Amino acid sequence: MLVYRKAVIRSFRPEDESILFGLARLDRGADERTLAVLERETVFIAEIEGSAAGYVALELREDAVRVDQLFVSFGHEEEDVGPQLLAYAEGYAISQGARVLRVVVEPENHRAVTFYRGRGFVPAGGDLLELVLPCL
Repeated sequence: MLVYRKAVIRSFRPEDESILFGLARLDRGADERTLAVLERETVFIAEIEGSAAGYVALELREDAVRVDQLFVSFGHEEEDVGPQLLAYAEGYAISQGARVLRVVVEPENHRAVTFYRGRGFVPAGGDLLELVLPCL
């Protein structure tokens, strides 16, 4: 059962690295790619009651923003954190003047495909899904 809990979403701070890396390790196996993303991309943290509930890592590319990672901690999956992070990513992309928000999703990852398609993303070739953003 989905229980909505409002997350506080804020910018990544250097002291968050160990917390987020720990979350990734607990839920899906940490790797060097996760650490590299945290160091080079724009990352936003979702917190519920002061506890890290997830994060989204974004990369600005000309007129598009790409969701490189969207991660929700196992203990917060039923609290609507993923949609809140994605909505925040969309607002960030619009504020940066992006025309589209993109994400690469493997077709066999039915859960992720359903998540993004349910939020208006459409196929854009290969494993790429995109959401056309309104202009400011």
